[in-house]
Amino acid sequence: MPILIDFIWLIIGLTALYFGAEWLVNNASKISLKFGISPLVVGLTVVAFGTSAPELFVSMKFNSNGQPDMSLGNVVGSNICNIGMVLGVSAFICTLFVNRSLLVRDMSVLVFSSLLFTGMLWDGTFTWIEGAILFSIVLIYTIFRFRVSRRDHAAEALIAKEVGDGAAAFKTPNWQLAIMVILGLVVLYFGSLALEKGGISLASRLGVPGALISLTVIAFSTSVPELATSIVASLKKEGDLIVGNIVGSCLFNLLCVIGITAMIKEINIVHVHKEDLYVMLAFTILLVPMMLTRHKISRLEGSILLLGYVSYCAYLWMERIDHQGVHPF
Repeated sequence: MPILIDFIWLIIGLTALYFGAEWLVNNASKISLKFGISPLVVGLTVVAFGTSAPELFVSMKFNSNGQPDMSLGNVVGSNICNIGMVLGVSAFICTLFVNRSLLVRDMSVLVFSSLLFTGMLWDGTFTWIEGAILFSIVLIYTIFRFRVSRRDHAAEALIAKEVGDGAAAFKTPNWQLAIMVILGLVVLYFGSLALEKGGISLASRLGVPGALISLTVIAFSTSVPELATSIVASLKKEGDLIVGNIVGSCLFNLLCVIGITAMIKEINIVHVHKEDLYVMLAFTILLVPMMLTRHKISRLEGSILLLGYVSYCAYLWMERIDHQGVHPF
């Protein structure tokens, strides 16, 4: 029964994070459109940040309360989940055709950021300076992406699909949109509390490191918004939208989530293993040949990604549940 209560807290937190992110993204997008900001800028900033908001709130909460392993595990596990499960499931449903020029540019930044992230973490610590560097990169990337993509009409049309043409935004009063944005932030905060409560308690009852729970259960939970959105988009055969969202989400997780979290409080890792970083890098780098080969991610490649993710999770639970302290940083 106590374990059931922990899972109930996890479900409550998951539900709150999902709706909080939805309210934040949708209403902030409408406000931006009403003030004349282009759909592209909204998509690259508000939408990208909003989809990473659950990870940000959860990671900040864990690190502030002395659970840095769970904070980092949430981000690493979320990126692995985004690529392995979300892209895998989406590609399995429908072959994902991708825009080569768009994704070569973004993927190069993602691969670079993943390597830099791993290098910074090699000593087991993210200092506030390293956090500031990561956050600066995401700011520079967003500005650069905006300037380049203003000339990319295909990209603008792609993002416009996600945030809408703005017609609905003008029918809603500003005060109502503002209230929904604030409500979304509040719900995200309390959702992170519930997820933290359930996750830490579950790890304690099972006798496993918090990082293991964070790498799997919580990482999956915070990736559910991306999964739901991607499944819907795959049924509509919008491959560019799916892959673009996942690449952007992974970038913001590494640069924005960890950057802000480390600037608030230094992250000192104990039980997150280096092989988890290797898996994250492997999934990230594997995407490059998949995307560049025939400009698509096929059902077979999606199955490979999904199988890799399931195998990784199975390895974590079978190998580490009885070896809590093996090979920490």
